[in-house]
Amino acid sequence: MSEPTGAARRRGPFKVGDQVQLTDPKGRHYTFTLEDGKNFHTHKGSFPHDELIGAPEGSVVRTTGNVAYLALRPLLPDYVLSMPRGAAVVYPKDAGQILAFADIFPGARVVEAGVGSGSLSSFLLRAIGDEGMLHSYERREDFAEIAKGNVERYFGGPHPAWQLTVGDLQDNLTDGDVDRVILDMLAPWECLDVVKKALVPGGILCCYVATTTQLARTVESIREIGCFNEPTSWESMIRNWHVEGLAVRPDHRMIGHTGFLLTARRLADGVEPPMRRRRPAKGAYGEDYDGPNADGGNRGR
Repeated sequence: MSEPTGAARRRGPFKVGDQVQLTDPKGRHYTFTLEDGKNFHTHKGSFPHDELIGAPEGSVVRTTGNVAYLALRPLLPDYVLSMPRGAAVVYPKDAGQILAFADIFPGARVVEAGVGSGSLSSFLLRAIGDEGMLHSYERREDFAEIAKGNVERYFGGPHPAWQLTVGDLQDNLTDGDVDRVILDMLAPWECLDVVKKALVPGGILCCYVATTTQLARTVESIREIGCFNEPTSWESMIRNWHVEGLAVRPDHRMIGHTGFLLTARRLADGVEPPMRRRRPAKGAYGEDYDGPNADGGNRGR
């Protein structure tokens, strides 16, 4: 039985072509690719790559300036934060939320729009495995090229489950029986008509947007189209903790707002979503609003 794509690059002694992440005594990271006969240089001295080639992961090397560096392979969250960028990347905290709450499973058929620099594509491909399908759409060719290079660099070559198309999703989407659709774009509401045709009943739509106005319009558009259940919206924030003896306290810095996530599930054809029973706050909708719950959410009470 052959190993999944990229698995061999994640274990065993360091070898030529592997990426290495060095950590200095202050916790700073430096990432590079191992090459025969090359030297790694820092302001604290240098050491030859050959010193790491063949060494086990978790080794410590010392520079000519006698500074110790811990050598490990970068984790995927480390990799996506250090890789070349065209567009902003989906941060690991959001990618993890997408994998969990969009329920990305091995063998899933996934459509992604808005590839950016390939961060989320890498997470999705590792989750669906070689037997899944990820069809990514990116309207900008320069972003698509950067993403392609980043994904192939991580997996050590082309991934058999990945197809990358340059163009707008709403003009090019022909996939059917799709399990999950992930939209990372400025106006996801423009794609809802083609998304509803592609998704299987019970399939999940997940949108990643940056602003409250985008979030509001996306949620209202999903409600209006009438073939999804009630969307769920949230954001996540991460705060590390400093632990040193009895000094246990939250760090002064945290990873705060990066974007909003929302998910909704495709209903069976011909089924209308049950009317929401939660009454919106007075004034939540303008006087000229005539969409769902235009009567203040009283129907069905």
